[in-house]
Amino acid sequence: MRGNEANRVISVSQGGLYHCRGGRGDPVYYTEDSSDDTVMQNIPSKPTVTLQPSWPQIYSGETVTVRCEIQGGEGAQWTYEWRQNKLNTPPTSNEYRIITVTESDGGEYSCRGRMGYFLTQWSKIITLTVSYPVLTVSPSWLSPGASVTLNCEVEHPSAGWSFYWYKAVPDLSEKSSSYELLPDGSGTAQDSYIIHGQTHTAGYVCRAGRGDPEYHTDHSQPKFVWSADVHSAASLTVSPDRVQHFTSDSVSLTCEGNFTEWRVRKFSEDGRLSDCWRMTGSTCDINTSKSDTAVYWCESGSGEFSSAVNITVQNDGNGPILGS
Repeated sequence: MRGNEANRVISVSQGGLYHCRGGRGDPVYYTEDSSDDTVMQNIPSKPTVTLQPSWPQIYSGETVTVRCEIQGGEGAQWTYEWRQNKLNTPPTSNEYRIITVTESDGGEYSCRGRMGYFLTQWSKIITLTVSYPVLTVSPSWLSPGASVTLNCEVEHPSAGWSFYWYKAVPDLSEKSSSYELLPDGSGTAQDSYIIHGQTHTAGYVCRAGRGDPEYHTDHSQPKFVWSADVHSAASLTVSPDRVQHFTSDSVSLTCEGNFTEWRVRKFSEDGRLSDCWRMTGSTCDINTSKSDTAVYWCESGSGEFSSAVNITVQNDGNGPILGS
């Protein structure tokens, strides 16, 4: 502080609450303290939220840092507040590092700075959008021996992506699938991959990577290539023996082949993948409804896929259905 005129006027370099009192005599007798007065400091009015890396689209599995930047406030002892309640970060830190981004991290982020009694305005909102790579397959229904093209779709392909290609291998003990890297399917520069001579039903996934060091996305949702090849190592039979059914029907799907464990999988019209929940041995029983219109196939405990059947269910009274 600097003062003049016997310290009646002082210059201050820091904002805050100030009061004064006077004294005279020898010994000095002091007045009471004055009322408080607020001295405003010239501080930045609004910080900025940034994302590092500054990619406009972030994919699940990547690493991102959310940062609160206060231009012109360098050297000050700031603390920070965030409008994303999920940010459990120390108040002295102006950044939050998300090692593995998930969909739950998506949303709007805003921050403000605090120094003593003073708060900046809230920053403009920045929106973090989290996506998955999308795998497409063509064709989805095979003629035996056909070539299949996989495409792994990501936004902003000019970002220098690498692509990784996997086959889904059934794991009945874990009620899931593991992913087996396809030949020469690691870090390809092209966003497509061609499989020659595909003969059987199979599932595939992809993921992508970018940056230096390279951060990988999570795997895409699996997509399936279906075959009606009757020479598969496993097979699926439908009883009654037809692919169209009424909603009043009871339908049994039975897996056959030289395997001990089975599951029946269902890929619905809305894109959902699920397992049969009424499985008895190698047979799945369905009390048909409209939601059972789907593609069905068998998977064995040793990773074999059966041929696939496209089953359609229609309401009773909506006309005839086609028998075998």
